[in-house]
Amino acid sequence: MTLTPDERARRGLRESATFDRTTIAAIQRAAETGIYDIRGWGAKRALPHFDDLLFLGASMSRYPLEGYRERCGTDVVLGGRNAKYPLHLDIPVTIAGMSFGALGAHAKEALGRAASAVGTSTTTGDGGMTPEERGHSKTLVYQYLPNRYGMNPDDLRRADAIEVVLGQGAKPGGGGMLLGQKVSERVAGMRTLPVGIDQRSSSRHPDWTGPDDLAIKIAELREITDGEKPIYVKVGATRTYYDTRLAVEAGADVVVVDGMQGGTAATQEVFIEHVGIPTLAAIPLAVQALQELGLHRKPDGVQLIVSGGIRNGADVAKCLALGADAVAIGTAALIALGDNDPRYDTEYARLGSAAGFYDQFQAGQDPAGITTQDEELQRNLDPEEGGRRLANFLRVLTMEAQTVARACGKAHVTHLEPEDLVAISIEAAAMAKVPLAGTSWIPGQDGGF
Repeated sequence: MTLTPDERARRGLRESATFDRTTIAAIQRAAETGIYDIRGWGAKRALPHFDDLLFLGASMSRYPLEGYRERCGTDVVLGGRNAKYPLHLDIPVTIAGMSFGALGAHAKEALGRAASAVGTSTTTGDGGMTPEERGHSKTLVYQYLPNRYGMNPDDLRRADAIEVVLGQGAKPGGGGMLLGQKVSERVAGMRTLPVGIDQRSSSRHPDWTGPDDLAIKIAELREITDGEKPIYVKVGATRTYYDTRLAVEAGADVVVVDGMQGGTAATQEVFIEHVGIPTLAAIPLAVQALQELGLHRKPDGVQLIVSGGIRNGADVAKCLALGADAVAIGTAALIALGDNDPRYDTEYARLGSAAGFYDQFQAGQDPAGITTQDEELQRNLDPEEGGRRLANFLRVLTMEAQTVARACGKAHVTHLEPEDLVAISIEAAAMAKVPLAGTSWIPGQDGGF
């Protein structure tokens, strides 16, 4: 017998908070299959996030900038500490690394087109550099990952910067996964793998075990590229303070910190939901490390890029106010290209999902043609149209961040600071190290009211 909600209420029936329907379904699936669940799209649990922070706009005690008549800069220079040719970007929003393999060739081309249109950078991700990506990216960061898939010195020299990846926010301590249905002949050829066989990337680099070895590797990369390219080091947000210090001491020009809200094309759900710390908590830890080293926001300093769950210009502005020099977007970029678009709702329904819920990016059946190697599905994504949509989104992010900065009286978006923020939850106040709204109290710190 099926009970209506009113009948369930009258009988005093309620769902268990510990064993809710999602948990019961997960237990039943594991018992039936004997394997752990794999999916993409990043953490779905509620976490303290940027929405828990508010800006203190200028009024009497601060002087705001006048709308569109007073300039508010958005440019950023990355990698000037050691590189001959640091990156000069027009906006502080970059595109994070997403591999050819996880994404199709049309999607990689669209990312390059968008980044070039607005004067920012995109990143290769795992699996090597494609002609589509290099050909349409004015500024391209080359990821150097533990598996070395597709890596060769020529591509290192053709890149504009190199990002040494030690971890990813969605799965710190774990390697990437690319299931066999996405290992096409082209992907397999770039990665020197058999066609159609599941690929699991290494969780650590094979030729070093600690920061001293990393320093040697960074020196090698500088030698290969004649010292021209900025060297980034990317870490998943866990022991962020120590990881940032060690990356800098090993010679990094830029540190990239990826919080646990960062997306992934495929990994174990237990990683996505239970490993790492929120992006909001990671930023102040990285900034503290840079400040103690005397390298935060200095002309010859080390820049901080933050990624993981950034959705709008307010999120961008809050990252900058907490001390980041730039941000990187991944999941939001895919949505801008067309992922989880309602126009594909019928196709999502055939896959047992719906627009806004689809997370099986490892399956290679993405109706939007973005996270697939199926040539027929890829036709659903026009790289020029996708690039235009994403460029529009990047412009909106930048304008929104400028609007907030002007309201706080700042002539540049990177002039935003923690003093411009308050928190509306105790957790966010403690993590971000800003006062609870209406008080001077920062949880965990002495004093305040």
